[in-house]
Amino acid sequence: MGLFSRDTDSGDDSDGEKTSFLEERGFIASAIVVGAVLICLVAWFMLGGRSDSPTANPSETPSTAVPTGQPTEEESNQPPPASPTEVPSATRTTPPPPNSHTGGCRAKNPSQAIPRIAAPVAVSWQFEGKMLIPIQAASGPTSTSANGVRSCFAHSPTGAVLAAMVLLGQLQNPEVGIAALHSRVYPGPGRDAAIAEARQTARTPSSTVPGDIQFAGFKVLDYPPNATRTIIQVVADLDGKAYGAMPVTMRWYRSDWYVELQPDGSLNGSVEPDILTSLSGYVRFSGAA
Repeated sequence: MGLFSRDTDSGDDSDGEKTSFLEERGFIASAIVVGAVLICLVAWFMLGGRSDSPTANPSETPSTAVPTGQPTEEESNQPPPASPTEVPSATRTTPPPPNSHTGGCRAKNPSQAIPRIAAPVAVSWQFEGKMLIPIQAASGPTSTSANGVRSCFAHSPTGAVLAAMVLLGQLQNPEVGIAALHSRVYPGPGRDAAIAEARQTARTPSSTVPGDIQFAGFKVLDYPPNATRTIIQVVADLDGKAYGAMPVTMRWYRSDWYVELQPDGSLNGSVEPDILTSLSGYVRFSGAA
């Protein structure tokens, strides 16, 4: 079972169900095989450790605004950016050319400004499997391989954010998931373990129908000057019931951003995602209306 999934086989709360958000050594594999042991949420992060403690009630309605992509007055004292808007509509799905000789990892002197309030602009959103992923001509991805794996992101905070979201989106797409693990994850024992787990899980796909899950926002947790390693907190809308936030470690390697895994093949070991009732403190960023 993957991150942001609901476990109906354990627990003793009011409806006889207990929510579980991390399942031991099943996270990346669930991201590859979308329906793997899911009740209503698509696994789109990585492997993780199972927690035995109850989590936030998934039926809880977010206490503030839904992730429409626009910051609230409390979150921003700045005027809205010029057109295009901070968060494009899900209907704007025309991406830039899949392979470009400018922008992305080929951009010279990309802006090192960390997006803390306003979301990246001039972004188009395209379905990757069932999830919408962000594409920007300036920061990437600007290359697509023959097997559909997207790459080439700017060496910048915005490039790292887009790289994290695009890879997570590709992992949940069974058509490109394993290929993305091979080519977009930082090499080491973690990648090897994740690939082995994904292949094993792919042999026994689940017939469970997943629920709707889309990106909702992000926060750059750590980006030192000329960073070769950064941590991006990515937020997902959990079927309109709550938000889940999980840190994703990115490494600058071979002139591009790669996801870095723990030696066991997990994203963050036994670290559970934060269950949020609002996007306060996060940059709203979503292709879903």
